[in-house]
Amino acid sequence: MRGRALFRGRPSHCYLGGMSRSRFPAVLRAVVLPAAALLTLLSLPSAPSAQAATAPEPRPPRGFVALADVDPTILQEMRYVTVHNFTGHRVDGYRRPLCILTREAADALHRAQRSLLRRGYGLKVYDCYRPQRAVNDFVEWAKDLGDTRMKAEFYPRVDKSRLFEDGYIAAKSGHSRGSTLDVTIVKLPAWPTRPYVPDEPLVPCYGPREQRFPDNSVDMGTGFDCFDTLAHTLDPRITGVQRANRLLLKSALEREGFVNLPEEWWHYTFKPEPFPDTYFDFPVLRHPLP
Repeated sequence: MRGRALFRGRPSHCYLGGMSRSRFPAVLRAVVLPAAALLTLLSLPSAPSAQAATAPEPRPPRGFVALADVDPTILQEMRYVTVHNFTGHRVDGYRRPLCILTREAADALHRAQRSLLRRGYGLKVYDCYRPQRAVNDFVEWAKDLGDTRMKAEFYPRVDKSRLFEDGYIAAKSGHSRGSTLDVTIVKLPAWPTRPYVPDEPLVPCYGPREQRFPDNSVDMGTGFDCFDTLAHTLDPRITGVQRANRLLLKSALEREGFVNLPEEWWHYTFKPEPFPDTYFDFPVLRHPLP
């Protein structure tokens, strides 16, 4: 058969469909080699597509809003998108300095703001919705006992090895459910807080107001995120104007359905929570919120 002559023996002339051997190398290049290359490619494991390799980011469900869309008069000083926090680094999951809350919590905060504005005060938030990845970041930081760069300000009297045992760090946070926020009061008009300068000298968060890191908030007795018993809302050592300021914040928020965490004067959760059992992980950025 003519088809076998191509592979058997070495005759002076071979034929492929009536074509002489002298012209066959061109056919190999034009037909056989591309076919072989195609077979080789087909045998290789397929590479994942860019879409498959990069999983889409989680997105907020219906029911979440940007606080600025509900009440732009509430100041926002989002600490975890900066390095001025107890970890000393920008926390994972915070892409923008933006407060995101459930609609119910944002509406209640707006009502509290209106009552305070009539008295010459306003609210300022330090943190709102917190993705689970940020909580995981806190946990990993707490396990690294050698990283104490911000200890002198945020936990000068607490050994870092006790942060879990003493309840300052946990694997879950109510912030991730979207109705918890860290908040304070400012006297109006309020000038912005100056930026933190990395590696500047640190002062204990419970020191006198004129010594600790400046904040345009009223004097609450300690700074925000102070890991110390003096930060307990009703600690008896906090008296006078400092205690009155804490109680002003507490009464304004409790009237609108917020509940204070007794260990942190700045920590409030709106009740009932719309998502009491769900810990979300979408990043903090300007989503096209529903």
